[in-house]
Amino acid sequence: MDEREQLLKVLTEAHGVPGYETEIRAVLREAMEPLGTVTQDKLGSLICHQPGDGPKVMLAGHMDEIGFMVSHITKEGFLKFVQLGGWWDQVLLGHRVVIKSHKGDVVGVIGAKPPHLLDAEERNKIVVKKDMYIDIGGSSREDVEAAGVRVGDPVVPQSDFVVLANPKTYLSKAFDNRIGCAMAVEVLRHYAGKQHPNHIYGVTTVMEEVGVRGATTSVRVVDPDVAIILESDIAGDVPGIKEEESNIKLGAGPTIMVYDARMIPNIKLRDLFIDTAAELNVPVQFSALTGGATDGAAIHLHGTGVPTVVIGVAARHIHSHGAIIHRDDFDNAVKLLTAVVAKLDAATVAGLTE
Repeated sequence: MDEREQLLKVLTEAHGVPGYETEIRAVLREAMEPLGTVTQDKLGSLICHQPGDGPKVMLAGHMDEIGFMVSHITKEGFLKFVQLGGWWDQVLLGHRVVIKSHKGDVVGVIGAKPPHLLDAEERNKIVVKKDMYIDIGGSSREDVEAAGVRVGDPVVPQSDFVVLANPKTYLSKAFDNRIGCAMAVEVLRHYAGKQHPNHIYGVTTVMEEVGVRGATTSVRVVDPDVAIILESDIAGDVPGIKEEESNIKLGAGPTIMVYDARMIPNIKLRDLFIDTAAELNVPVQFSALTGGATDGAAIHLHGTGVPTVVIGVAARHIHSHGAIIHRDDFDNAVKLLTAVVAKLDAATVAGLTE
């Protein structure tokens, strides 16, 4: 396992749902502190600054992952929950989770009424989250409380990082968006101790999945001249997706997002990435996300506006316990980002808004 693979393993296996990012923040702080001056805003986003001359370049990837929160404990010892971030009901049942209690981690499983006890009509319906529960093996509210579980405790998917049969493909939870955090770390590693024509700010934000909250506060700290959002993207190379819906494929290169529900990228910055990719012979793909948004939603509206673009690494099965990415896409994204950052001098950044 090389250094990059180890970084992805450590980041994805760490826990950190929106508003409860303590564990993943500690992991990221350890990774970034040798690379620059690390500070933290009051919501918990980390900001690693590598000083230079020229414009301020913000590289932003959110550290939070989708998860849940305990909302009620029944007298029989089952946990009801609310979602933190977007979950599709079909991907939940039967999966293991970890409740982060004040006494330590408590493992449970998401369950619902057994299909054997459903009538024919019920069996044909999708089980929705409100009818699910988390079972930690207790038989009473007192059992649950003795284990340390309280209402308000965060709940994290239990899922290990796995190298698949194709050794360039990885399976894990939280590639959305630990992959973006890893990209930020790798660019910071490249430029640590090196000259660059700008100030680089590697920012790992909190609470993106519940409304781009960490981006809203951290961008005020950085006050950037240009921003690059580092994200996971949605692969369309699975059964049931038409090419016109998505032609994003694993292993076919990093993505440049040309549209999402809350941001249209700066065209000149987008073209800088396209041209640089051609110079480097790095393949790129183009995506349009009509049903979601990124930290760019808040960052590009900061102050009088910030030229912003989103660069992604495609993942299959996003927003589930197990997403799959391709290592070549990650390596090429880092290569492309590193080259573009080197071009973002004062004249280039000023020209983005002319």
